[in-house]
Amino acid sequence: MRQAFRQFQYPTVPLAVYPEEAIQSHLAFLARRRAQRPTDEYRVPTDAEWQEFLGHFERRKVATGTCGRAFGTPCIHEHSCLRCSMHWPDPAQRHRIAEIRDNLLARIAEAEREGWLGEIEGLKISLAGATDKLSQIETAQRRSNQAVQLGMPAFPDIAGRSVTTPTTVKGNP
Repeated sequence: MRQAFRQFQYPTVPLAVYPEEAIQSHLAFLARRRAQRPTDEYRVPTDAEWQEFLGHFERRKVATGTCGRAFGTPCIHEHSCLRCSMHWPDPAQRHRIAEIRDNLLARIAEAEREGWLGEIEGLKISLAGATDKLSQIETAQRRSNQAVQLGMPAFPDIAGRSVTTPTTVKGNP
């Protein structure tokens, strides 16, 4: 049994090997691109700029998850995070999002009773966002609990192939 298994093991760890020409070509490409850019883009940032950049990520944390918008961009949804596609819900806050969804359902019922048609429209958009965030959390949890079947390759898929060619070609010895 042990001998049969050893035939599938590599004698050394397989490594990706790239021709030196490919590496040098890529480095030359990068050097040409950098030469075309203004040099002030490659300067060391000031302490204030660095703190602003780090603060960007701190300001992206919200009660129900994290905002994934790009650095230096304003919130276009006026902090209606559950409506935003850039909001990444935190699975630990599922109960909070479910509570918000339940509250939205109650507010929609109240708005329908009172005839607040403009209010109903906005609340339904928020409800769709909250429902979507809950489904995102459930999908992520379902995926993390499922095993992924990678399959077992068949011998012909992993065995090396060899081609035999005639030693002489017609007319050439």
